[in-house]
Amino acid sequence: MKIGQFHSDNILFLAPMAGVTDLPFRKLCKTHGAGWVVSEMVWSHKHLYETPKTQRRIDHSDEVAPKIIQIAGGDPIMLAESAVLNVDKGADIIDINMGCPAKKVCNKLAGSALMQNEQLVDEILCAVVNAVNIPVTLKIRTGWSKDNKNALKIAQIAENAGIQALTIHGRTRDQKYTGNAEYDLIAEIKQCIHIPVIANGDITTPEKAKEVLAYTQADALMIGRGAHGNPWLFQQINDFLQTGHYQPSPNFTQKLNIIIEHVKAMHSFYGDYMGVRFARKHITWYFEQITELDLVKARQHFNKLTTPEAQIDFLAYTF
Repeated sequence: MKIGQFHSDNILFLAPMAGVTDLPFRKLCKTHGAGWVVSEMVWSHKHLYETPKTQRRIDHSDEVAPKIIQIAGGDPIMLAESAVLNVDKGADIIDINMGCPAKKVCNKLAGSALMQNEQLVDEILCAVVNAVNIPVTLKIRTGWSKDNKNALKIAQIAENAGIQALTIHGRTRDQKYTGNAEYDLIAEIKQCIHIPVIANGDITTPEKAKEVLAYTQADALMIGRGAHGNPWLFQQINDFLQTGHYQPSPNFTQKLNIIIEHVKAMHSFYGDYMGVRFARKHITWYFEQITELDLVKARQHFNKLTTPEAQIDFLAYTF
């Protein structure tokens, strides 16, 4: 897999997910086999640049290259300016979000809502590609609705605009995350364009990863919700693609050790107050993966804890 001057034998991407793929989680997934990781979505609106949330998201100083930063918005000039800002902050690759189905994003004519306006898509892609001297990639869905699947047209626009890799989530915007991802259109697009195609959607097991890769002939795979509470999935997929076998998930004790280190990293990154709250989200996903736990009881207890020390003590000494 090659994007610009960056190359990796590992074809697995961690998907950009707002409120999830922060620096601690990106580092964790890298440790457990993700070849490429993408930041949380950064809005292109200038008035948000100075907010603590955006400042955290555009601080790339402590990342391992390539630093892939996803930007979102609906105005070509603002997106180009945002791309330049992120390059100045250390970005190695800029990814443009045209795949997010969230109502609050689409209502601002951003995310997957942009797929309704192919002319605007072209203007945005050309503006961003021409504004920076690093690779620009794009993430889209199959279309706006089941009656408007225009991902192939968008893919052709992207290639002509100079986009260097394309990720396609196998759902329309209307589907959001319901139903099943479909891969027929991804396979078709792969045969019609010459830039790398990354398949995304419902890749939650090593077996499914191999199936999607074979069916679509995609150049790489992107893992999103499948990594929630399950960062070791990347290494399992890597092993399965290479050897046909993979190690089982870490045992109970190993998982707890990984979880504790992740929670500590969130406390350090966000500070005590916000770190405790972000830890609750990830803990819910982790606990869902641990069959030895009484999920409801463990989650309820953890969510009542209000200090970093209490959270770590609970994880270290309760089980």
